[in-house]
Amino acid sequence: MNVTVLHTAALDGLPHGFLGRRGGVSQGVVAGLNVGLGSQDDRAAIAENRRRAVEAVLPGAKLVTLHQVHSPDTITVTAPYPDDARPHADALATAKPGLLLGVLTADCAPVLLADREAGVVGAAHAGWKGALGGVTDSVVAAMEKLGAHRERIAAAVGPCIARASYEVDEGFFRRFCEADPENERFFLGGRAGHHQFDLEAYVGARLAAAGIGRVELLGEDTYANPEAYFSFRRATHRGEADYGRQIALIGLPA
Repeated sequence: MNVTVLHTAALDGLPHGFLGRRGGVSQGVVAGLNVGLGSQDDRAAIAENRRRAVEAVLPGAKLVTLHQVHSPDTITVTAPYPDDARPHADALATAKPGLLLGVLTADCAPVLLADREAGVVGAAHAGWKGALGGVTDSVVAAMEKLGAHRERIAAAVGPCIARASYEVDEGFFRRFCEADPENERFFLGGRAGHHQFDLEAYVGARLAAAGIGRVELLGEDTYANPEAYFSFRRATHRGEADYGRQIALIGLPA
């Protein structure tokens, strides 16, 4: 099975892609293209999956990933990091050709960004905590320091857990509404004391509010598509001992 790469019109012409679980060598509960170094998967399988991911998007590029911690922090990248020395952060930006920026997700929202004219790209891992904390604002600011202009930036929000699959409690709902009363629009009422949260729409709205010129949402639900995507919440609900991570990639050709 070949690696499945989702491309977006917003980033057309640039090496990029949102990858799922198809096309990898991992076995068991993380079967497929698991690229998560934080999983219990065989390290050789993870390395092969990462190699396949790079070859599917920008052959010969150097992959750069992070030790993701649900922060709003962005790292500006000029060279790859060893796997055991990845910075603790949740977004990357670069103007250097030949690097492939990667963010890993398993329900959180992957965001890929580019200002073609400036030759600057970015990638962000936006779970609810990072999204609320401003990780998308942070990556846009880092890209601007490299010469990008936010009105020229195109962004795409990739596969993540959809509102129908994302039940949250009253405390979660209040946290968002206290940050901004208008955030209530991203929630639908659910069973007593619970709400359904639209992470993708929230991340898209944050990008639009930041002045990004074009924002595209893929509308792919990681939780509801077990054949196509890894999902932390689904693995938890199934009582599985581990879960895989998929990767979203963007780079500048060398």
